[in-house]
Amino acid sequence: MLLPLFIFTIVFVLGPLVYMVVLSFLQRAETWGVTNEFTFKNYLNILEPVYLSTFVESFKLAIISTVLIILIGYPFGYFMAKLTAKWKKRTMMLLMIPFWTSSLIRLYGWIIIFRANGVLDKILMALGITEEPLKVLYTYPAVVVGMIYALLPFMIFAVYSSAEKMDWSLVEAARDLGASRMRAFLTVTLKMTLPGLLSGIILTFVPSMGLFFIADILGGNKVVLVGSLIQDQLMKAHNWPFAAALAVVLTVITSVMIALYRKISGVKELEGIV
Repeated sequence: MLLPLFIFTIVFVLGPLVYMVVLSFLQRAETWGVTNEFTFKNYLNILEPVYLSTFVESFKLAIISTVLIILIGYPFGYFMAKLTAKWKKRTMMLLMIPFWTSSLIRLYGWIIIFRANGVLDKILMALGITEEPLKVLYTYPAVVVGMIYALLPFMIFAVYSSAEKMDWSLVEAARDLGASRMRAFLTVTLKMTLPGLLSGIILTFVPSMGLFFIADILGGNKVVLVGSLIQDQLMKAHNWPFAAALAVVLTVITSVMIALYRKISGVKELEGIV
């Protein structure tokens, strides 16, 4: 019964990864395709300032988006776990409904909101907050909002899954022993929900470095991510080896982050057992 799973993994997971790594060490042909000449040039090109700045901007956007998602998603998931069963189902349904629609269509909805004289401008001018239309669309804040909108549910569900399994009597015991609300939260609640928080960080930080379509739709050409650079090398420059090298580096970075997450979560589980 496991044979089909192994075949699928080898053909559609391991195979493309091996092909990508091999392709990253080849050279681009002068006209089309690649030549079978081994080289490290593709990886050395990544060290050029223009490409390093792209990685830096991707990290910057991922960090900003993840921090904001934590500030919004953690309290949401925490208090969602304290709702009654009836309201838990309703809230989960409201969070899942957007996934029934294509993410591209939902992002185009933000264009209607952010564009000049759009929904946001009309609301702000009606409230007297602004006197003229804002230029939000195709800006950095618009991309950040798009990232938060696309990835926030993953943080909420990750925190919710940990908070729902909490033994709330431990929090009450800490309060009875004289701990303040903040200290009880930091010493009991936060530690018990840390696995969910770490899972949410991985589920939001890693994709935010490669979701180039959000930057393309809401940021225009002003925000370039690593994913956008890979797409340009494939579709426009037709430099497949360099695109493969970029993808390999991005894969290594995300793999290191996942390994750190597993190590940290494993240490926390061991501390909990002790």
